[in-house]
Amino acid sequence: MVASSKVDGVRAMVAPVLDSCGLVLEDVTIAPAGRRTVVRIVVDLPQDRAGGVTLDEIAEVSTLVSHALDGSTVLGSAPYVLEVTSPGVNRPLTEQRHWRRARGRLVTVGLSDGESRTGRLEDVDSDGILLEGDLLAWDRVASGKVEVDFSAPSDTAAQGTGEDRWTGTGEI
Repeated sequence: MVASSKVDGVRAMVAPVLDSCGLVLEDVTIAPAGRRTVVRIVVDLPQDRAGGVTLDEIAEVSTLVSHALDGSTVLGSAPYVLEVTSPGVNRPLTEQRHWRRARGRLVTVGLSDGESRTGRLEDVDSDGILLEGDLLAWDRVASGKVEVDFSAPSDTAAQGTGEDRWTGTGEI
């Protein structure tokens, strides 16, 4: 079986398993690793759920997918290593559900004119994204990514005020 047809076979097998767990299939990759094959499955939450994929969900999906793969011939008879993961913070924002889950986060938006904007993502709808009060229509949005930001979205109002947000005494 050609690699792309193996990926398609794994996708077809895994999608109903993930659906039954309330998750979405983000990506499947299959790569050789010595005598074994590494099957990496990236899962995500559907657009109507906030937060992130839990470790319990990853464990459940890993078990179910492993049983499904063990009972099929899609990978052939070679041994495989299964990796089930969720997208990291550095994944590109490519679908509206990615943007919806990034609400409140600091994002960099690549615009179709080659410019870029960085700001707090306030809202997302079928018209586009609201970036710090500026509505950017989907046809203007070329790319996006979440920026690593150690302040909580609700803390942004206190930033830049000159106030020290530390409330302790400084003593250990």
